[in-house]
Amino acid sequence: MTLNKRDLSSTSTHNGSSNSSRFSPSSSIQNVSRPQGRQPETSMKRDFSWKVAHNLSISFKYAWEGVSYAFRTQRNFRIHTIVGSIAIGLAVFLQLTLVEVAIITLTIGAVLAMELLNTAIESLVDLTVEQNYHQLAKIAKDCAAAAVLVSSFVAILVGGCLLLPPLYALIQGSLS
Repeated sequence: MTLNKRDLSSTSTHNGSSNSSRFSPSSSIQNVSRPQGRQPETSMKRDFSWKVAHNLSISFKYAWEGVSYAFRTQRNFRIHTIVGSIAIGLAVFLQLTLVEVAIITLTIGAVLAMELLNTAIESLVDLTVEQNYHQLAKIAKDCAAAAVLVSSFVAILVGGCLLLPPLYALIQGSLS
């Protein structure tokens, strides 16, 4: 569902309140008190971030902010990025076919996308439950982490199938 300016400026809803007040910066979601301790890293306050981006470049800017946030704050995202870069470099060095390089690249992209989704889910769960323990919050976070784990195992299998045979042949050729 997308909202436009007309939807946001309507003055009546089923309960008599305006839609714009429901989305206002003073709504309760913006005034959630945070527990003491380390606050999540936010380099830029995004007032009215609920609004639909008015042009494509703003959409890409917000997406890039998500990628750079994950790279700055998530150790596993940095590890996957480095390992993925090494795998692509090795594929190019071993002169794999374009299709094989594409398969490796797509697999790496899937792992990084899963890591981004994991970060988003963990952030939403943390926002919702704050520092209270809830079994459903644990399940949500564990399943999101499991998605990253499964995609990582698949990436290792794909990389092994495509990189190990030519690497083995290269090593055997240099030893002969």
